[in-house]
Amino acid sequence: MLAGRDIKRRIKSVTSTKQITKAMELVSSAKLRKAKKHLQDTKPYFTAMHNAINEILDSSGEIKNIFLNSREVKKTLYIVIAADRGLCGGYNANVLKKAANEIAGQKNISVLTVGQKARDFFRKMDADFDGEYIGISERPTFENAKTIGALCRELFKQNSVDEVILISTEFVSTISHKPRALKILPLTIDMENYVPKEREERMEYEPSAEEVFDYLVPKYIDSMIYGALIESSTSEQGARRVAMESATDNAEEMIDKLKLKYNRARQASITQEIAEIVGGAEALK
Repeated sequence: MLAGRDIKRRIKSVTSTKQITKAMELVSSAKLRKAKKHLQDTKPYFTAMHNAINEILDSSGEIKNIFLNSREVKKTLYIVIAADRGLCGGYNANVLKKAANEIAGQKNISVLTVGQKARDFFRKMDADFDGEYIGISERPTFENAKTIGALCRELFKQNSVDEVILISTEFVSTISHKPRALKILPLTIDMENYVPKEREERMEYEPSAEEVFDYLVPKYIDSMIYGALIESSTSEQGARRVAMESATDNAEEMIDKLKLKYNRARQASITQEIAEIVGGAEALK
């Protein structure tokens, strides 16, 4: 059984830990509010771009574009988005598990990682890297997405890879985040999230649907990557906030138990002292 002195030392240690986790919880809460606002502000652009691309594909018949060309898949590029830091619950583990499941059984793959955790994970697997990006997971920019998108398009055009799969985390709510895999190349109609328009509502494209499509494709791919970066960033902050809140609650519970243990030890010590005094008095009679 711990002595009262040792228990007080542990209470002090756990209290210090609680102060750190509480501070991290407050910081993550502030970052989460900003990330959620950013996600809400940019989502209309992603939706409009998504609908425009799918409408052209659905309504314009045969469009020739290199990024529509499905071919035999000899090599797949996986873009995997995780965090640069830990202390965010199962966020990193879940997205990396999703990536491992997607890759399982495939022999010829390469990866492009965002976040130190993803990079370290695939280095241990001795994977073939086409790129790695560190220090952008919490505050991604559209320039980051454009850089990644340009590299993916170039690899696809050169036939270095035959398809590109994006693995990221979908933000559902502060406590719910879902890892997902999305094929971004070659392009296909996303029938799950696209509602076809009536024929009379469809647009006419000038100078032609094909030229408009060629103009929109790079922006569409960049917007998909940027959307995944923002949702992953928001999910990371939500997971970290929940993890730090849970750690703070656990610390408070541990402190309460240690205080109870300390009071019992102190009471036992006082009782023993009283018994010794009474015993000494009796011996003097």
